[in-house]
This record gives sequence, C-alpha cells and structure tokens, in this order.
Amino acid sequence: MLSANIQAGSSTRRYSDYATRSWSHVLPAGGKRTSLDAIAQLAGEHDIVGLQETDPGSWRSGFTNQTHYLAERAGFDYWSHQPNRRVGSVASSANGLLSRLEPVEVVDHSLPGRIAGRGVLLGHFGNGREGLTVAVAHLSLGAQSRKVQLDFIAELLQDHPNAVLMGDFNCVIDRPEMAHLFRSTRLQPPACAVHTFPSWKPQRAIDHILVTDTLRCEGLRAVPAAFSDHLALSVNLEVPESALQR
Repeated sequence: MLSANIQAGSSTRRYSDYATRSWSHVLPAGGKRTSLDAIAQLAGEHDIVGLQETDPGSWRSGFTNQTHYLAERAGFDYWSHQPNRRVGSVASSANGLLSRLEPVEVVDHSLPGRIAGRGVLLGHFGNGREGLTVAVAHLSLGAQSRKVQLDFIAELLQDHPNAVLMGDFNCVIDRPEMAHLFRSTRLQPPACAVHTFPSWKPQRAIDHILVTDTLRCEGLRAVPAAFSDHLALSVNLEVPESALQR
C-alpha cells in the first residue's frame, strides 16, 4: 500500500518555494506532468494507493484528472476520486484511490469542520462486514476540526474489523484528538513514527497508514513523491484471504 499527498504535482523543495513558487499552485506550468510520471512509477509498485491533493481537473492541472492520469500511467484497472475543494475553475483538490483489486463499493463522505472542503473516501473489498475497508482522508489544520473529523471517521470504521485508514492527518499520532479514534475502532497506533514533512528535511510524522489489529503490516517507510512537500508512506500489508473473498 502507498499513501501520498502529491500536492497536485507542484514542486516544493524548500520553505521559500511556498512564496516564490506559489504560482505553480494555480497555473498549469511548472513541470507537473514530469512530477506525475514519477509518482506513477512509484504508485505502480503497489496494489492499493491512496492519494491526497490530487487535482480532479482544473486550470492548474491543464484540466487533467490527475487520479485518472496516474491510474492509466501506473496500470491500475480501478480508480476513484473525491473532489473536495474548488477555487472557481482555477484549482481543485481531491482524494483518490487506485487499486489492482476490484472494489465491491466505493463511497465518499464529506467531513465536518469549521471550513468545508475535506472528505474521506472509502473503498470496500470482499463481502460483508469481514471485508477489507480502505479509507483515504486529508484532515484539517486545526485541532478542533480534526477532532470532529476523526470522531466522524471512527463512527464509519467502528464496525469494520479489517480496515485501513491512510492519508495526511496534519498531526502527529499522539495528539489528543487521535485518542477517540483508537478507543472507538480496532485501528492501532503505528509501532514507530516515520517523519514525512517537510519532504526536504523530514521532522514531523503527520502522514499515517493505520491498520486494525487483524491485519499485519511491515516495512513501513517514507519515500519521495516526486517534488511534493510531503514524503509518501509505503507499507507491506498481510490481509486474511477471507477479507478479500467476493
């Protein structure tokens, strides 16, 4: 599995780029296609990929649905996206899911929060309650908004024993707002913190792949997602065969 905040293919290699390259977040130039091709190569090494900050087709992406583009370039038969925030026709942001396995169902939910524009995308594999559920989310910057969002996600996942929640949480794992998620679901804190932000000098573990206690994961590592300001997370996941039976 892979979780990657791809920053819509934009390049940020130092803090000053947030100011000097801010134009790349609203214009279609800036080497985005080259960046997407590098992300596609990384994604192609995985079976299930969760994306954050992928552009579903606006001015800055050259009206390219970046999730679809990555699915085609990386050879994924199944893909879905969840547009969340749009700034006119200039820029838009989405969660995305790429999979080599055919999902039984894909559902998207808007997340609560002080400012609208966040969501969680759920892919269900296998049949019934015992099937594998994969959730992709991008949480808010504010702690109070994150709390209500995590409470909402906990309610969605509390009856799913084989579940994965991955994405950009914008917080470290031991924040108080994370506690209810672990109390209300079978999701487990990671065995170790893997720093993902900023990508050029990782100091904070704010991107996570969380799995329930029924699943076994190993080899969690951070890898570059082209020139995004976040490193991606890659993990090997062992899933019970029964969870994938259709």
